[in-house]
Amino acid sequence: MDKKNISISYIDDGQTFDWGKTSEDYAKYRDIYPEEFYQYILKLGLCKDGQWVLDIGTGTGVLPRNMYRYGAKWTGMDIAENQIQQAKKLAEACGMDIDFFVCRAEDVDFPDETFDVITACQCIWYPDHKITAPKFGRILKAGGKFLILYMGWLPFEDSIAGKSEEIILKYNPKWTGCGDKVHPVWVPDEYAEFFTLVSQEEFRVEIPFTRESWHGRMCACRGVGASMSPEKLKKWDEEHWNMLENNASEKFNVKHYVSIAVLERKTVSCIP
Repeated sequence: MDKKNISISYIDDGQTFDWGKTSEDYAKYRDIYPEEFYQYILKLGLCKDGQWVLDIGTGTGVLPRNMYRYGAKWTGMDIAENQIQQAKKLAEACGMDIDFFVCRAEDVDFPDETFDVITACQCIWYPDHKITAPKFGRILKAGGKFLILYMGWLPFEDSIAGKSEEIILKYNPKWTGCGDKVHPVWVPDEYAEFFTLVSQEEFRVEIPFTRESWHGRMCACRGVGASMSPEKLKKWDEEHWNMLENNASEKFNVKHYVSIAVLERKTVSCIP
């Protein structure tokens, strides 16, 4: 798989996307997780107090940067070089000592039992789990946790989210990141051999936006900035702005839900 251009048969009908194309918007508009999201992780006893944490698919480092103050030692990796550049820039501006590097999840290589926690936030669909499941099990410490995190808008419950999806599909009908409802985050079957599913939970949240920040959030999604041609992106931009001006106040909330799964590494004998 090309490190820049990603194509997965069961995502967007195999259409190529590149997160690097939307890194600036991603850095500016996708740091939107509410405090309830981070407090839930802390209540699990994870990502705090000197724990070593690996964040796969870190993007612009949203999770490590927001949880840095709780005392974990973070390492973040992502396939897109532009994403990592933004992550480093944002972390350095805040004086945060976070290790960021460009790498596919399948190519992560650390000594056995390096990490207390591995996090996968908004990215569980992308790795080859036949490769990552045993690898994650190997580099986690005994009793280590694999935390799968997701937050999505609810287009059938929120009119602005629904209208935004309609416009994306008009210009990118292959996009499959639409039509979400509250449901458990996906835990790929490959992890069952190496991990025990400890818990799964979903809860609703409302996220505040302005017209600009919601427009930017939509642009920084896979179906728009990461995959549309410049011509289609220009048309989408105009139509989406027009929709917001006619349907949304300057400030508004969008209905979302959070879905989290906690997996625990099995005994050493189960890990190759």
